[in-house]
Amino acid sequence: MKAKSDTPKAKTTTKAAAVKPRRAATRRKQTVLPIIKNDPWLEPYAEAITGRHQDAINKKAELTAACTDLNDFANAHKYFGLHRESDGSWIFREWAPNATAITLIGDFSQWREEMKYSLSPIGNGVWELKLAPDDLRHGQFYKMMVHWPGGMGERIPAYVTRVVQDETTHIFSAQVWAPEKPYQWTVDGFKPDTKPLLIYECHIGMAQNREGVGTYDEFREKILPRIAADGYNAIQIMAIQEHPYYGSFGYHVSNFYAASSRFGTPDELKHLIDAAHEAGIAVIMDIVHSHAVKNEAEGLGRLDGSYNQYFYGDGRREHPAWDSLCFDYGKNEVLHFLLSNCKYWLEEYRFDGFRFDGVTSMLYYNHGLGQDFGGYGDYYNGNQDVNAITYLTLANELIHTVNPAAITIAEEMSGMPGLALPVADGGIGFDYRMAMGIPDYWIKTLKEKKDEDWHPTSIFWELTNRRADEKTISYVESHDQALVGDKTVIFRLIDKEMYWHMMVGDDNMTVSRGMALHKMIRLVTLATINGGYLNFMGNEFGHPEWIDFPREGNGWSYKYARRQWDLVDREDLKYKYLNAFDNAMIELVSKVYNFQALPVRKLWEKDDDQVLAFMRGDLIFVFNFNPTKSFDGYGILAPGGSYRTVLSTDNRDFGGYGNVDESIEHLTIADPLYSPHGVEWLKLYLPSRSAMVLVKEHQRRTKKK
Repeated sequence: MKAKSDTPKAKTTTKAAAVKPRRAATRRKQTVLPIIKNDPWLEPYAEAITGRHQDAINKKAELTAACTDLNDFANAHKYFGLHRESDGSWIFREWAPNATAITLIGDFSQWREEMKYSLSPIGNGVWELKLAPDDLRHGQFYKMMVHWPGGMGERIPAYVTRVVQDETTHIFSAQVWAPEKPYQWTVDGFKPDTKPLLIYECHIGMAQNREGVGTYDEFREKILPRIAADGYNAIQIMAIQEHPYYGSFGYHVSNFYAASSRFGTPDELKHLIDAAHEAGIAVIMDIVHSHAVKNEAEGLGRLDGSYNQYFYGDGRREHPAWDSLCFDYGKNEVLHFLLSNCKYWLEEYRFDGFRFDGVTSMLYYNHGLGQDFGGYGDYYNGNQDVNAITYLTLANELIHTVNPAAITIAEEMSGMPGLALPVADGGIGFDYRMAMGIPDYWIKTLKEKKDEDWHPTSIFWELTNRRADEKTISYVESHDQALVGDKTVIFRLIDKEMYWHMMVGDDNMTVSRGMALHKMIRLVTLATINGGYLNFMGNEFGHPEWIDFPREGNGWSYKYARRQWDLVDREDLKYKYLNAFDNAMIELVSKVYNFQALPVRKLWEKDDDQVLAFMRGDLIFVFNFNPTKSFDGYGILAPGGSYRTVLSTDNRDFGGYGNVDESIEHLTIADPLYSPHGVEWLKLYLPSRSAMVLVKEHQRRTKKK
């Protein structure tokens, strides 16, 4: 049976958002969607999959009944909020159906209610105020005083684009942002390089070496050049949407249309994005539409005094694990708000796409909490929030309409089939899904297994076990693994020895092991991608500290809410070796066009030896995970020909021992037993805990005269 929503449809809110009642689906012979054609195991759930697909079609028809298309519909930000008209006058609108009166208050009225700034109801829960050019000016602060049955309170408008916190009182206020000279973009028509997509995940505030909150300008001047030099072609920026609590990492959003002012001005963010595009780097925004902060004075919690304006009004209102509020995706007004939000960031700031946070939480009524997803039936058992699925489907369609080159990534751990398939194929439309099982696998391996028990068969299966038709973003660790309460990979490997034995020339065995495995884990993860690769800032060189934002428990210190770039810049420390290796492996795959699309051909795996080898294009990746055994003349079956080494983790430039002679030309040896299969023996020297990459040489053949 097709899952149905139990949320009643809301009435229209505005003329701009006007929609007709939901139209019945056209009765016609159903065609089999490609998602079902390509996966026979989904056939028993065809009705549910087709039903979800049709729900999205029907909802799109409903929302666009009074306009041209989704792109035309998603313009709530151009209607609501504060806007300056062509003649210099001002107009402000807010949707607040439970309000009985609304007045703008600010420094222009000494924060008192004045009749001059009182809004008028214009129907469908919408309030409006028109002001003369001199009634407001750029830089002034304001809020709404909202009255409702039985109460009143100060509120920040839902569509506000600039929110600032007073350094003394710590109170947040909206700010009029209408500079005389708008930002002049220097780069037009930027298109991301996704072949492959190499993402550097970052946080503006904690990107600086100093203790304190970094700025957009500092990041542009100091950090962006590092990322460009490292070879990454995209940055994924966290904590852009305004959030009251800095330590939330940006995931408890209060003001969805406002770029966080703690990092600088809107123009400074635009300058950063412009500079990234000039450097050939795409900018992906970590967008949070899965939940919202509970704050009422700063956020949407009770904007008009009601509990169900933007969020569920029943037991589903509060997220049971995140201390936050859950959007009601069944209300057209909420869809209007969220879809317009996607368009706003794409057009106003020219972001190149989004990483959608908390998608698993959105997909299921139970938010995926405490549930094991062991079979297809777990994705079609009625626990799925069809309204949320519809929203995500429409969001992806809208984003790719506004910018066909835009990138969308889903943070999703349940494995919902079709999440990263095109909408036309019956999917939800994301370009990529995060391969969240990979970091979990590496952590579990490091925590529970001795080095002798690392099995190449298990490693290869975990890194390549994915739906063939859905692209993923592979990664060893993201910000999640760097937070207090967890440990980074390098810290799990080296632990306290990092503080005493990272000097060049200090041959500590714990450090040597850790650095060797750090390089190997990253290389094998990158080498097996089928979409893209992600690294969290600083982890490329083995940043030694976890992340701990200022809080009462640490004396409100910024000591661990920063990145110690001076460590990798010092010639006397070994961090430079890990950074150099990361640069080398990123450069290697970057030079292979469409590397992520090349088939991963397993050549050799032997758990007894702990040796793994596979081929992509002309590159052969060979790993010896054995902690004690080095192999001389180790045979691997590969296509016949000549091979040369292009990368070795054992290279001294990467902190290795230099035992591999990278100048040697490796010629395969024919074997009559395997010749019919087109492979020959490739004999290699494989030091313990090392990896190497070889490239097949293509020699020109000359005609005999």
